[in-house]
Amino acid sequence: MKFDIYQLVTDEIITMLKTGVVPWRSPILGRQNAGFPKNTNTGREYRGINRFLLGFTAWQRGYDSSYWLTFNQAKDRGSSIRKGEKSSIVVFWKHYETTDAETGEPVNIPFLRYYRVFNVEQCEGIEAPDAIPYTPTDFKPIETAEAIVRGYIDGPTIEHRGVRAFYQPSNDVVQLPEQSRFASTEDYYATLFHELAHSTGHSKRLDRGLDTNLQPFGSPDYGKEELVAEMAAAFLSAHTEIKPITIENQAAYIGGWMKQLKQDKRLVVVAAGAAQRAADRIFSDREAAE
Repeated sequence: MKFDIYQLVTDEIITMLKTGVVPWRSPILGRQNAGFPKNTNTGREYRGINRFLLGFTAWQRGYDSSYWLTFNQAKDRGSSIRKGEKSSIVVFWKHYETTDAETGEPVNIPFLRYYRVFNVEQCEGIEAPDAIPYTPTDFKPIETAEAIVRGYIDGPTIEHRGVRAFYQPSNDVVQLPEQSRFASTEDYYATLFHELAHSTGHSKRLDRGLDTNLQPFGSPDYGKEELVAEMAAAFLSAHTEIKPITIENQAAYIGGWMKQLKQDKRLVVVAAGAAQRAADRIFSDREAAE
């Protein structure tokens, strides 16, 4: 089968549009919006479709840095790509000279090529040039919340890195920034509970279609899933020492989704039932393990 780079680019964009994860709140310190994608070694900005591809990828995967480099460029800097990281494509035009078969005149024919790059946040041993300094908070674990997390039997992998919190159904991973990046301890656990609630929708758990039929951002089903996760987080927070203000923030977020989905009068009841099952899937397993 002939390799079609145009189809590759198109498929990348379609995948992004179908599975893009958008940040829904920002209790994380030092967070920013990455600027135009640029090469780490040269400082040159990527142009054309690459600006879209790399910019969207940074947003989708939660990279806060706008700097990218190739595998060899990372190696030359004495760095390495973190195990399991996925590369992104950069496309460019190249020209070759040939002779026109009919006229015999020399012609210059453009053709599309590509290479692969990694964001600096996918690397070990490289400081992002655009990293924003922040003052770490004094994180003090809440044992009742930690017990809930530990007791989530067959739960997702939890990784602490980057500057965004999200659940990735494709590899069943919850990613959050380091605890000290959150504005408060309560914000950390509320965010963690939200993402863990999403993970209960995986097909091997309660099967809400997150890994098999993820709906695009802004659709009613996407909104319902966010509502379920936020309600479940509120239920789990009720079992901990999390302050009431955090619950109030969650209620405000739920209200935002309610405005978007107010046409569905059954939404609250149905979502609350699904949220209770999600919370039970996490919390009841903890009780069974004790």
